[in-house]
Parts: sequence; C-alpha cells; structure tokens
Amino acid sequence: MTSLETHIVDPLLVETVDRLLAKSCEFKVVEQAESDRWCASVWDGLAEAGFPWISVPADAGGSDGSLADAMAVLRSVGFHAAPVPVAETGVLGGWLLASAGFALGDGPLAVVPDPAAVVLSGDRLQGDAVVAWAQASTQIAALVSNGQTWHIVSVRPDQVEITPGSNLAGEPRDQVRFDVPVADIQLAPAPAGVDGDALMRRGALTRVVMMAGAADAMSQMVVDYTNSRRQFGQPIARFQAVQQHLVTTAQHSVKLSMAADAAVRAASRGPAAFEIAAAVLIADDAAVAATRATHQAHGAMGVTREYPLHHLSRRLWSWRHEFGGARYWRPRLGAEVAAAGADRFFETVTR
Repeated sequence: MTSLETHIVDPLLVETVDRLLAKSCEFKVVEQAESDRWCASVWDGLAEAGFPWISVPADAGGSDGSLADAMAVLRSVGFHAAPVPVAETGVLGGWLLASAGFALGDGPLAVVPDPAAVVLSGDRLQGDAVVAWAQASTQIAALVSNGQTWHIVSVRPDQVEITPGSNLAGEPRDQVRFDVPVADIQLAPAPAGVDGDALMRRGALTRVVMMAGAADAMSQMVVDYTNSRRQFGQPIARFQAVQQHLVTTAQHSVKLSMAADAAVRAASRGPAAFEIAAAVLIADDAAVAATRATHQAHGAMGVTREYPLHHLSRRLWSWRHEFGGARYWRPRLGAEVAAAGADRFFETVTR
C-alpha cells in the first residue's frame, strides 16, 4: 500500500499501521462488525498504540503528530475497511475537544457532522442529527451556534436519545435527538479558526483520504482476481474488454490518490478550501467509475456476500455522501473560481 505524504510522514508509522490492520481486519472480522455494530479487536489494537489520537496534542490527551500523520493512518483504515471510528476520535472529535480544553478520555468519540443540526436554544441543547458511531462512543462532540457565536459541546451518549442506524456499508450511523440542559453538558466558546466551515473541511478531508485507501485496495484486488481467474486457457486479464476495466479502475485510483495528497499538503498549511472541494469532486467521480469497472471485471463473483469486494465498494459509495458530498462542495468550488475572475482562472486552478 502506498502512503500519503511520503516526504513528511515517517514510513515506519505507515508500515506499522498497515501491518496491524492487515492482521486484524480479516474478512470475517469486518463482516461480524456489521451485525455487532462494534469491533473491539480492531479498535483495541489501534488504541493501545495511540493511533486514533494522532494529530491531537499530548497535553490534551492525544498522541501528538501532524495532520499528515493522521491522514496516513486514515488511508490505511480505508484500505483495510477497518470498522472503527478513527477519523471521528482524533481528527474530528479530538480536534474539537482539545480546542475547547476538554478531556478526551481513552474511548472512541462521535461527532455531529452537520454544524447546523444542533443549536443552543436558551438553556438547552436541542436538535436532531445522524451521527457516526454515536452508540459506541464515550462522548459525542458537536460544534453548535447560538445564532451569534460558535461553541463546542460534549455530551454523554446516555444524555441523548439514540436510535441505531447504519449506512450502506453497514457502519453505525445513528439517529440522535438532543434535548439536554446546558447545565448538564460541557460547553466552551470555540477558538478562532474552529467554526462550521472548518468542521466540514476536516470531515470531508477524512472521507477523501479513506476513499483513496479503499480505491487503492480495490485496484489491487481486481488485478489479482483477473490474473488468477482463467477462461479459454488464459487469465481473463488478457482479454481486451477486461483490460479496459482494469485501466479505468487504476486511473481513478491514482487520480484520487493525487487529489488526496494535494488536499493533505494544503490542509497542513491552511484552510485548503479549494483543494478539499476539488478532491471531494474527484473522489465522487472515482467512487462511481472505479466501482462500476471493478464489479464488471469481477462478474458475478463481485456481488456475492462471501467475496470481500463489497467491503470496499459499499464504503466508497457511503463515504462519498458524507460531510456534504459533491452536491455541497461543487457550488463552493465554482464560487471560489468565479470570485477570482476570468483573468486569474489558470492561476487559481494551478496555484
């Protein structure tokens, strides 16, 4: 598996995470996680090494490290279809709680993905949201507004009403109803730079990076399958129609990988609104084209429950819609290009 930001991220980190997940994320483990709605064997191995909290400062209860380090871990999570909330615990929830000065604890975190879903209304926190891994979390973090300023809140799962749910990939996506007295929750003003737009950008970046890992794994899987599957005395990878599917999958995997790398580099320097929006659109296109080509090359085998391809394709199709998806980010990207003006179009795209 290739790694994000090879000039910045320690290759030993990438190798260690990849080896750990390759051993723990066996087919039967990922399958069982869908019905159990939790996977202690995968989570415990990552948590013991501190991987979910990379990029969160140590003085806040994290593991230190850079955003690029955390993204390298998330790419491996996507590659192995690891059924655990690593993105929510560190890059999203850990970031919010550390920004507010709250204790992270040592368990998984959940995050309200829509900054408009929950609000401060008088002396109560109210709203409804679909929250990843809410039931399995030890804290649910949210970025909320009182109409004027942003605040960071943390509530316990037992303080809200949770209705279990899941996304297309079978990952927990729970319906959560908030109606909690402000006096019973942790609440702090959000510092500068921590607002609704920042949460959406970080969330979208986590999905793009995990999708890059899943697309990479899918590309490798289809090459292995078509070289081992034989018809008419030769591997089906030699047939021209199949080769076209292999090329399509590889092209979109590489394009998505490059977009994820560019977005991570930009996010390590600043807001990266343009790069993240562009990466989301590339990821959305790749999820459609690559999964279609890969399943075509696999034929009937690709749609069986017993074959692991669906662990990747269903995650790609689920993650592409989270934290806004293409429908949310397309007009924002267009608005930024339009605001720069026609004379600066080339500079805006290639800067």
